[in-house]
Amino acid sequence: MGTMDSELYRAITDFAHDTPSWVQHVMEVWTELGLLLFAVLFLVAWGRARHGDPRALAVAVLAPLGTAVAYVCSELVKSGFDEERPCRAVSGALPSLVACPPHGDWSFPSNHSTIAAAAAVGLALAWPTIGWLTVPMAILMAFSRVYVGVHYPHDVATGLLLGTVVALLFVRLAARPAERVAEAMRGSGNGLARRLAGPGGGAVAGQRAAYGSRPRRGAHRR
Repeated sequence: MGTMDSELYRAITDFAHDTPSWVQHVMEVWTELGLLLFAVLFLVAWGRARHGDPRALAVAVLAPLGTAVAYVCSELVKSGFDEERPCRAVSGALPSLVACPPHGDWSFPSNHSTIAAAAAVGLALAWPTIGWLTVPMAILMAFSRVYVGVHYPHDVATGLLLGTVVALLFVRLAARPAERVAEAMRGSGNGLARRLAGPGGGAVAGQRAAYGSRPRRGAHRR
């Protein structure tokens, strides 16, 4: 498997060097910019969920938290595998497009891929219609790590799997407690808590119903 993985790594990095310089630049930027875009989507998902039910708000808040947990898990796994970066270890490979991380910054698994997968899954759970965007984003980010020459294919594949599993388990286990917290925040007398939790769909509907139930001025007059 090591030989096959090294050969695939060389094939991808050879392909990378054959692509136009603007494609190389886009991939170099995307390998980091994707993380920022996920952070923006987390904020948008939270903003949308503030007007939904407590369950929706809970999942939207758990999405970035699950991503953080996935990163910690990736770091723990990485500490147990002293795998040298392919840009230093694979003989006959072309130079990486970005600076090769220093010795001691191990290769397995890919933190970027883990974070991307966890973010993509968490966002898809909080905002199902966005999955068509977040999943390809995560896959492209994982591929970009091999493309620029700093990870083996098995590093990013494991990272994608790890991030997916951690995000799914974290949201499943924490959703109900987080939902109770969201309900408590919406009913709290603390203004900041209510602002963070939002009015919720039920509160908005209740306000509209109350308004609609009031007799219109002059309606009783003949």
